[in-house]
Amino acid sequence: MKQIYCIIERCMGCRACELACAAEHSQSKNLMEAVREEAIPKHRVHIEVVGDNGELRRVQAIAIQCRQCEEPACAQACISGGIRVDEVSHCVGVDPAKCVGCWSCIMVCPYGAVVKDEENHRALKCDRCPDREIPACVASCITHALVYCEPDELEKELT
Repeated sequence: MKQIYCIIERCMGCRACELACAAEHSQSKNLMEAVREEAIPKHRVHIEVVGDNGELRRVQAIAIQCRQCEEPACAQACISGGIRVDEVSHCVGVDPAKCVGCWSCIMVCPYGAVVKDEENHRALKCDRCPDREIPACVASCITHALVYCEPDELEKELT
């Protein structure tokens, strides 16, 4: 199953992936129109910056998104059954109609990949952009720090 990987050495923390994710999950699917929508779209990938001492060349950044675990702790912790593994795509997803906003999934995710949508009181996580061949975050990454590939293809992507 394909995964989204972040090659840390290439990530410069530009946050293009966050913007692309938010736009993809907006009503309009367009960044310029999305910022004017009544419900501001939320991104499901976020950038963590480490080693920030004020010098850009010493900053390391990593894009954090759902790792689509085989046995997802978030789904096991979900008290309402709002997080499940799709039988066809094997993607771990949040059913907004079932999510009660207890945040159990956030507490147990070992990657910090589940985020709060406090406005709608529900959990959000990467869904790999099911309507796209390549997830929006990967397609928007100008440094190719984000790659979408099978685990055994990752070594080839590192060269």
